[in-house]
Amino acid sequence: MSEAALLPNLPEFSVSELSQALKRALEEQFPFVRVRGEISGLKFATSGHIYFDLKDDKAVLNAIIWKQGARAMALRPEAGLEVVCMGRVTTYPGSSRYQLIVEQMELAGVGALMAMLEERKKRLAAEGLFAAERKKKLPFLPEVIGVITSPTGAVLRDIMHRLTARFPRRVLLWPVAVQGERAAAEIAAAITGFQTLTFGRPDLLIVARGGGSIEDLMAFNDEAVVRAAAASLIPLISAVGHETDTTLIDFAADIRAPTPTAAAELAVPVRTELLAQTLDFERRTLNCFHRGLEQRRRHLNQLARVLPRPETLFAGPRQRLDLAGGNLSKSLQVNLRKHEARLSKAGALLRPATLSQKIARLRDRLDNLGARTLRCEKAHMKQWRGQLDSAARFLESVSYRKVLERGFALVKGADGHIRRKAAAVKAGESLTLVFGDGEAGALASGKPAPRGKKIGGASPSLFDRVDE
Repeated sequence: MSEAALLPNLPEFSVSELSQALKRALEEQFPFVRVRGEISGLKFATSGHIYFDLKDDKAVLNAIIWKQGARAMALRPEAGLEVVCMGRVTTYPGSSRYQLIVEQMELAGVGALMAMLEERKKRLAAEGLFAAERKKKLPFLPEVIGVITSPTGAVLRDIMHRLTARFPRRVLLWPVAVQGERAAAEIAAAITGFQTLTFGRPDLLIVARGGGSIEDLMAFNDEAVVRAAAASLIPLISAVGHETDTTLIDFAADIRAPTPTAAAELAVPVRTELLAQTLDFERRTLNCFHRGLEQRRRHLNQLARVLPRPETLFAGPRQRLDLAGGNLSKSLQVNLRKHEARLSKAGALLRPATLSQKIARLRDRLDNLGARTLRCEKAHMKQWRGQLDSAARFLESVSYRKVLERGFALVKGADGHIRRKAAAVKAGESLTLVFGDGEAGALASGKPAPRGKKIGGASPSLFDRVDE
């Protein structure tokens, strides 16, 4: 029978029925699988689910980690990471594709993990996060020490025990998870949180964890933790794992301790050693002081032996003082006789006849100076009088009153201001006419004066005489 004859007998499926049948067949055929591939197209949804692709050189497989599985996942997915995913294969009918629901994830091998860490280390080192000049010096004796570790592990007890044995200090614990999905975020938040404290801010930080596999220590290789350690303003000691364990936070920290116990030893000195050292310094200081004092005493004794005796030092000055005392009385007598001679000579010059002659000479000289002064005064007065008369004649010649005497008149308004133009005179305004021999009042009539007929600088028809 041909295929065309069998076609009408084939069962008919709807799209949904066929999709469900394929889904059941795929899930029954592959109930749980392990798939190895490289993560690409990584996307963290706001719902908490994680979507990505697993690929090799020939194929691509969609993968999903649901929100509940993502919280319990020990390994945080990263783009480019080669992993082995365990889960079940199913389909998504909405887009006709098959996908892997991931329930567990692990690295494909230690070599792949180390390659990823080496690449991250080079990238962060290129940014300068591991530079030596960024390292801060640890305080000699911090007052407060901040410890970032798990509150239930033996690490905290080891640190506290070592601090108590060496030099007890105040310790602030910031409890965090030291492995698992949320460890990296909590450690980074703790380092940043200590920076923001305003009261009881630590002088030193210790990030500590016990030993473990490379997967257990992955939180301390997280980029956020490394950046937080590098940006810390508080000096930070990294004490993660055993001496042979190395994580990226060790390169960003200011100093790396091989163990948490060694971190406590780096944090504080030994109190008994400090006390012994202080006592030794005190002993050495006292010895140096006494030795210096003894040396100066010996030096002073040596200087005292070479110095002359006090009697020898003062013998010469004492003798010179005695000599000066003996000569002082003789010198006073000689000085007194000299002053008496000078006084007698001056007294001889003060006789009455001599004084009278000198007074007469000075009086004649005074009379002569007085006569000369009088003559000079008269000459100057005559000269100044001539200058004054000349100035008065010139002032009289330019006086406006001479103009008024020639027949002109000065017109003033009631406000006392001079009216220089007929247009400035208002009808009915009281005016004052100033002539050469006096003043007269006038009243403005408001009638314009004929051209060419002006008397005393004003039109005769412009004013009416009021009084003389």
